[in-house]
Amino acid sequence: MAQIVLGIGTSHSPHLSTALKFWPLHAERDRNNPDLRFRGVSYNYEQLVKLRESEHIAERELGDDRWRAKHERAERAIEKLADTLAEVNPDVVVIVGDDQEEMFLADGMPAIAVYWGDAIECIPPEFGTLPPSIEASRAGNYGTKREWYPCVPDLGKHIIQKMMVDGFDVAQLTRQPEGRSVGHAFNFVWNRLMTHRVIPMVPITLNTYYPPNQPTPARCYSFGQALRQAIESWDGNKRVAVLASGGLSHFAIDEELDHRVIDGLLERDEKSLSTLPVEYLETGSSEIRNWVAVAGAVEHLKAELVDYVPIHRTPAGTGTGMTFARWS
Repeated sequence: MAQIVLGIGTSHSPHLSTALKFWPLHAERDRNNPDLRFRGVSYNYEQLVKLRESEHIAERELGDDRWRAKHERAERAIEKLADTLAEVNPDVVVIVGDDQEEMFLADGMPAIAVYWGDAIECIPPEFGTLPPSIEASRAGNYGTKREWYPCVPDLGKHIIQKMMVDGFDVAQLTRQPEGRSVGHAFNFVWNRLMTHRVIPMVPITLNTYYPPNQPTPARCYSFGQALRQAIESWDGNKRVAVLASGGLSHFAIDEELDHRVIDGLLERDEKSLSTLPVEYLETGSSEIRNWVAVAGAVEHLKAELVDYVPIHRTPAGTGTGMTFARWS
């Protein structure tokens, strides 16, 4: 039988794959964002600056020296996770990520989807079609050329069959819609964490972003528990890693929310993770659902916080609560 030997959680923000000199481009994008969600409410940039002025974010968090220090911390954390993945050297990585209108569009947006083709293709956007700040992160999040990532169809099919018995009506596919790429949640893992060796994957997509069929945190945790049972009942006799890609809070950082999630992970607190307020889990912060699912899958392992690096970009508190963790 297969065995889950490692869990990993990593933010995948384009900010992490952007050279330091281009970081101001992300701040400019935030200033032009009319829908910055913070604790269940939508604000424009000016409104959010006013709301959070008592936090003195500019004085505490902004400036070239602070950005450089945070950049270095995030890079060290990514390298540590890449080294961990290489040292444990699993046979398969099951990646739980989200799709942001990359492979799934309004013609079909499954709540949960499992891909079980032989391989899945990265199709980078054409040059000049991405916003400047995202273009600067192309290599880490989208790749620079079309290429195929190896998958594990036997395990993917088994997970689907087991889920159907266990009450999760997952969508399944063995090929991508024509011309649509695997999402950057998966590209990031390939490009930034599999730097030592390419490990075949099973991509699992949660619809974290797009109402009305987003799984609740409780549903995500239960799915993770069922995912563990499915993996451990597979006859593949393989060592498996399960990985969450995305999060934590963004595009407005909410450190209180982030620490509740982190504490829930470290303490194996199913109740806390399952009762996260759904109104807080919108836009970027919705990716916390990926972590909740993986927490359910690796609750038998011990969690370790590698680092939490809230990278603020503006006085409005925009940015990402960059988080890196592992379970062993």
